[in-house]
Amino acid sequence: MSGLETLLSGPVVAAARGLLGRRLVSDLDGDRVAVVLTEVEAYGGGDDPASHAYRGRTGRNRSMFGAPGTLYVYRSYGIHWCANVVCGPVGRPGAVLLRAGMVVAGEEPARRRRGRLNHLCDGPGKLAQALAITGTLDGDSVIDGPVRIEGEPAPGTTRATPRVGVTRAAERRWRFVLRLAAGEGADNPRA
Repeated sequence: MSGLETLLSGPVVAAARGLLGRRLVSDLDGDRVAVVLTEVEAYGGGDDPASHAYRGRTGRNRSMFGAPGTLYVYRSYGIHWCANVVCGPVGRPGAVLLRAGMVVAGEEPARRRRGRLNHLCDGPGKLAQALAITGTLDGDSVIDGPVRIEGEPAPGTTRATPRVGVTRAAERRWRFVLRLAAGEGADNPRA
């Protein structure tokens, strides 16, 4: 088992912290885009009222009950795709929402997909769009799939804050933000 697989098999909050600073790489549509993850949020599953899995398994959230490292992709408000990485043991749903990142490779295809010159990946929908992540990838593996997590975390300072955009269990400080050591991370204005 790789270090990443071990990380993703553990508790969801520890996995969220451990994903910060790693590269999320997308090899889709003939283009490679890579971002350093600068913002993530943990969702604990059955014991977390803000989690999609809080009330049990459904057609929408079935990927959350899969193996650690499974990509859980859903539409938010029927508009934006959002990407999560499943964490914890099989059958115990937990996931980390990939909220923001800084593009480190493939800026041109990311801009083309986003149609913008700035704010490429400073929100979960923007991140998914820049990397061409859609619902067709739901259930794929981030260990060895076309969208995957690579490398060790980049150095920086991590902050824990309350989660964003949820009404239940919003006070849990399960949102983690990375300020990169080089002072970068400006693509994430909330850092």
